Amino acid sequence: MIADEEAWSAVQARDRAFDGRFVTGVLSTGIYCRPSCAAKHPARANVRFFADGRAAQAAGLRACLRCLPDDVARDEQAVLGAIAAIKAVGKAGGGATLAQLAGLSGYSPSHFQRVFVKHTGLSPAAYARALQQERMADVLTGAGRVTDAVYDAGFSGPSRFYSAAQERLGMMPSVWRDGGRDVAIAWAVVPTTLGPMLVAATQRGVCRLSFNEEETALRLRFPHADLQQGGADFQALLVQVVAAVETPGDHSHIPLDVKGTAFQEAVWRALRKIPPGETRSYAQIAVDVGKPGAVRATGSANGANNVAVLIPCHRVIRSDGSLGGYAYGLEIKQRLLEKERAANGE
Repeated sequence: MIADEEAWSAVQARDRAFDGRFVTGVLSTGIYCRPSCAAKHPARANVRFFADGRAAQAAGLRACLRCLPDDVARDEQAVLGAIAAIKAVGKAGGGATLAQLAGLSGYSPSHFQRVFVKHTGLSPAAYARALQQERMADVLTGAGRVTDAVYDAGFSGPSRFYSAAQERLGMMPSVWRDGGRDVAIAWAVVPTTLGPMLVAATQRGVCRLSFNEEETALRLRFPHADLQQGGADFQALLVQVVAAVETPGDHSHIPLDVKGTAFQEAVWRALRKIPPGETRSYAQIAVDVGKPGAVRATGSANGANNVAVLIPCHRVIRSDGSLGGYAYGLEIKQRLLEKERAANGE
């Protein structure tokens, strides 16, 4: 149970990140609510906080009919049950329909789809594809033959496997299994007002953007790739990347070649939606990807970001307003935020 002061602050801010972490009991009305309930705030003296709805009910309170606080737990259980079913069916080489997954929870298919997207950031079908592609990468790492990996990952045949591999991995499966050997990565280290910046890109897009790193660090990250100084196409891309650092704005048009788990990629998508000059807490990002209880995992996904600035992990701060951590030092994080706020006229 979180401290009462923090809980009351969350209620006043109607912070959705705290939904499911506690409920607000209003003694004067006899009801309990989600922290984000849109109803008028009660007087602090009339409020008591409970770990969950059952604890509030034991104290004689009933659920708010406006915010339906008990549905938070029910929705989460519905999603967890569906994820377990998706994993089980996927390993067997099949797929569950939306109607079948919805039937497990007793929700209608349309309502279940909305609940699932809210909690995971993906539709059930997209989540199933992401899990299948993760299995593909895992089995390729240890499979003796690519054809073995096709069926171990739950694909119905080679054509579907290779199509998915090209979309997600950015290279042929056999090359992925071999650690990216012979994949061409163009790179350069360029001066910026934030210090030396390393930029590396495949033919698909930027795969690494970091500060104060040299070629040695890049080779450790991509040990089997064919690293080469960039040509004209890379130089044109490099100009756009430098502009993204020096002139903050919307640079979502810059192509990326990054790979992560389904959860990591959901976090990275949420980061790219934060407007320049604004910040979000780790808890808010966790809510945005439909995992309000996964604040620590959100922080880990944030730290796993390979392309600074383009996936703006510097826009995530702690709930108390402090900067938190940053792979390239808090000074660079602070200066990035200051650049963006200045561009917004703040």
